[in-house]
Amino acid sequence: MLIGIPQESRPGESLVAATAKTAAQLRALGYDVVVETGAGAAADVSDAAYAGASDDGGVRVGSAEEVWGADVVVKVAAPTSEEVARLRRGATVVSMMAPARSPELLAQLEAAGVTALAMDAVPRISRAQALDVLSSMANVAGYRAVVEAAHEFGRMFTGQVTAAGKIAPARVFVVGAGVAGLAAIGAASSMGAVVRAFDVRPEVAEQVESMGAQFVRVAFTQEVSTDGYAKEMTAEQEAATAATYDEEARAADIVITTALIPGRPAPKLITAETIAAMRPGSVIVDMAAANGGNAALTVADERVVTDNGVTILGWTDLAGRLAAQTSQLYGTNVVNLFKLLTPASDGVLALDLDDVVQRQMTVVRAVDGVGETLWPPPPVQVSAAPAAAAATPKEAPAPKPPMAASTKLGLTALGVLVLFLVNATAPEPIPQHFTVLVLSVVIGFYVIGHVAHALHTPLMSVTNAVSGIIVVGALLQIGVDDTFIRVLAFAAVLLASINVFGGFAVTRRMLAMFQRS
Repeated sequence: MLIGIPQESRPGESLVAATAKTAAQLRALGYDVVVETGAGAAADVSDAAYAGASDDGGVRVGSAEEVWGADVVVKVAAPTSEEVARLRRGATVVSMMAPARSPELLAQLEAAGVTALAMDAVPRISRAQALDVLSSMANVAGYRAVVEAAHEFGRMFTGQVTAAGKIAPARVFVVGAGVAGLAAIGAASSMGAVVRAFDVRPEVAEQVESMGAQFVRVAFTQEVSTDGYAKEMTAEQEAATAATYDEEARAADIVITTALIPGRPAPKLITAETIAAMRPGSVIVDMAAANGGNAALTVADERVVTDNGVTILGWTDLAGRLAAQTSQLYGTNVVNLFKLLTPASDGVLALDLDDVVQRQMTVVRAVDGVGETLWPPPPVQVSAAPAAAAATPKEAPAPKPPMAASTKLGLTALGVLVLFLVNATAPEPIPQHFTVLVLSVVIGFYVIGHVAHALHTPLMSVTNAVSGIIVVGALLQIGVDDTFIRVLAFAAVLLASINVFGGFAVTRRMLAMFQRS
């Protein structure tokens, strides 16, 4: 089958659906690939690079007519009405389509008799992560948002102490700790800013803190919906978070918002009153601008400067501003999709609607040139919440009952009797040594048994010292003219030495974890 890679028609679009590297990977799956002339120019991929991607000529550069006449057409942006009309009946088109917000597009695809796979409808399950273009592009966009903010801010992010005075670090507030938010947190932290972040999902706090930011907590718990995104907040929750947004935004130099709810307009989180109270020179980068924006004054694809000197960036092409890397990531997602669609690597697309990933992505299916809309797909349970307990849970084994007082008393009496018999019948100096041994066992049990787990590593040094004493004592006995004693002494030296060397090795490894390289 032939895969066509057209030049993107959306104004300002710099991405391409396949780079030379990913086109070669599609060829390795058995497909022929034709790329429209100049399709990769904005992403720094020349026609010559495509032509040299495969030794057998399976990847080539061609005209728009050849591309749109292919068996499979792969794009980045959703096809326009004119592009849908250019698809041949029975073909397959793969692109981002926003199917929940594009019923007209789905109707056109159905009427055209084509099969349509939406790259932005990948289910949020572990097996589908390699196909998730939204995460790939959000990662790049989050990084680029910080770069754009730094350019507008015009001051250093990191704090410094110089002979001329002290420079305070920039303060960054990130709303939303999804892929884009975490990427922004990582970029801002690496530049030396003081980063604070908020998300309505409290379970992401650990991820935020691992990126070097402080998680802002609000006194309520937000559930995670079955599609992996946070649910829309209730009125009470909105009221609780509104004060947090206001307080954090007023104190921040840079605010980056990433909050989105699939299929709905972006929630308004930063009010006009909050923006009016922010310091002059502050910057807001609204990554939800394409869906209406999280800030009250955001205008998509425009730079707005308020009367009090706050700059609001509503760029919707943040990922496209790093076109080469984003195209490579998108192309890799496409390759991973076709690996799923081509299990035999024979260049024949085999759509399996019994597979949950393929079913979720298939928004229109064509059979014998007749289209059928399959959107919305059946829901997929991907919540991280634990499954409900079964109606008849398996009974847990009963806990082991504690030792009875009479049993403890009996064992103690038996130990005392053994100690008395040894002291009464054994020749000197065995009774003396045996008494020391018994007392050492008792004291060791009660001392070591009550040491906290956090002190087990320091305790190793103490046991090393004890083992060292055993080594010295055994060496004194190893020369005795008695085979039995020499064997015991040799065993004592061997075992105590292993304990000493092993203990110091483990202690050294533990201490190395707290040392700077």
